[in-house]
Amino acid sequence: MQYVYSLPASPSFVDKGLVGYDFGPLNQKDVEIIYIDAARGHDTFLISKRVVRIYYILAGNGHFTIADSRYEVCAGMLVEVPLRTEYCYSGKMKLIAFSTPRWSGGNDTFTKWNPDVVPWGNITCAADDGSWLTQLARSRIFGKSPLRAYLRLNQRLWNKLPTTVAALGLTRSYGSFLHGVARLDGVRIQDFSTHFFRNRPQLELIRRLAERRTKGDTLKVAVLGCSTGAEAYSVAWAIRSARPDLKLTMHAMDISSLVVEVAKSGVYSLAGSPLFRLMTDAEFVELFDRDRDTVTVKPWIKEGIDWSVCDAAEPDIIDTLGSQDIVVANNFLCHVDDSTADRCLRNIVRLVGPNGYLFVSGIDLDIRTRVASDLGLNPVQELLDEIHEGDPSTRNCWPFHYAGLEPLNKSRQDWRIRYAAAFQRVSPTEADSNSSKQRNETDMLSLVSES
Repeated sequence: MQYVYSLPASPSFVDKGLVGYDFGPLNQKDVEIIYIDAARGHDTFLISKRVVRIYYILAGNGHFTIADSRYEVCAGMLVEVPLRTEYCYSGKMKLIAFSTPRWSGGNDTFTKWNPDVVPWGNITCAADDGSWLTQLARSRIFGKSPLRAYLRLNQRLWNKLPTTVAALGLTRSYGSFLHGVARLDGVRIQDFSTHFFRNRPQLELIRRLAERRTKGDTLKVAVLGCSTGAEAYSVAWAIRSARPDLKLTMHAMDISSLVVEVAKSGVYSLAGSPLFRLMTDAEFVELFDRDRDTVTVKPWIKEGIDWSVCDAAEPDIIDTLGSQDIVVANNFLCHVDDSTADRCLRNIVRLVGPNGYLFVSGIDLDIRTRVASDLGLNPVQELLDEIHEGDPSTRNCWPFHYAGLEPLNKSRQDWRIRYAAAFQRVSPTEADSNSSKQRNETDMLSLVSES
C-alpha cells in the first residue's frame, strides 16, 4: 500500500489560466488533493453541487470571488468554499486544493467566464437575435435558469428512451431542438482534456493519405488546437508507422502556452490519467518509454515537430506556417461563439494547399457545412461514416451539451457534406463547380422543406 506521494511528472488537467496535479488516487477514498499552479486563475465561475473545496495558498497572491464578494488572498491563507455557491479565483498563485468527497462528473456547473483569465469573458455565447428562446436562455427565476431545468428534465426522460424510439425521425427532430437549446444555454469552455487515438478511423484515413505519397516526399502537417499533445503525437505515429521514408514536418500549436509546454515535453503521468484509455498494450509500448508511473513519447515520434503558441483566428497564421498538405483542426471550434467559429474556420482553410486535406470535427455542423459550401471544399467520402462515429465522447453528449455531435442521418439530401469531417481543397475551377453543386443541393433541400 502506498503512503507517500510525489508530484506527478505531468499535469492531470490544464485550463486557460492554470495547471493542476492530482495526488493519488489516495487510500482515503473520500478525499482528493490537488496542487494548482495558477498563472492567471480559473477560467470560469462555477458552482459545486456535492464537493466541498478548501484552498491553501502556498505562494503568490490574488483574490477569490465568492457569492459576488471579493476576498484578497496571499501565501499562508486558507479559503473554504461552501456548496452550491458561485465562486472563482484569479491571480498568480500556487495552491493546494482539498476536495471532499472526490470530484465526479456532473458536480460542477459553470456559470460564466472569468474576465481576468478570458478577456472576452463578459461576452455571451448565445446568439443576440432577440428571439424568445434567447431571452429565455438569459432569464432567471430565483437565480435559477428555467431553460436549464427544462434540459435536465428532458435529459432524464431521454436517457430512458428505447433505442428504437430514439432512432425515429420525430425523436431526432426533437433532439435537434434540444441541442439548439443546449447551445444557447451552455457556457462555452475551452477543454484541454484529450486522448491518444481519439478517433481511430480519422487516423486511418490520414495513414492512407500518407501511403499515397511519392517515396521520399516531404509531407507538411499542421495540428491546430494541439492541447497537451495527444493528437499531434497520434498523427505523427500514424504517418511515420506507415511511411518512415517520408520527410514529415509538423507544426503543432495551441492558444495556451501552458498546454504547449506540456505537449512539447512529451512527458505524461500514468496516475489516474485518461490519456491512454483508448490505446492497446502494443500501441502503448510502441509510442512510449516508461519509467515507473511516468511515460515519455519516443524520439522517433517527437522528431521534427515544431511547437508554438498561436491563435488559429489570426490572419497572419498563413505567413507563419505557410501552405500545408494536411491541416488538423479538431475539437476546439465548438468552444467559441458561432461567428468566431465561422471566421476562424475560413482562416484555417487558407492553410490548406492545393489538393491538400482539412480534418475538422468538434464544430457546429451548420457552420462547417456553410463554410465548406462557400469555399468549394470537396467532402471526402472515404470512411465518412466511421469517422463521424469515431469519437464516442462527442456522440454520447448529444443533444444535451453544446459540443454534442448529432447522429448521422442519410435521409438528408446534404448528408455527404454535412457529416464529412475531412475535406480536400481542390483547384479553383473544381471549387467553383463544387460550390455551385452544393448550393443547388442546399436550395433544393430548402424548397422541399418549404413545400
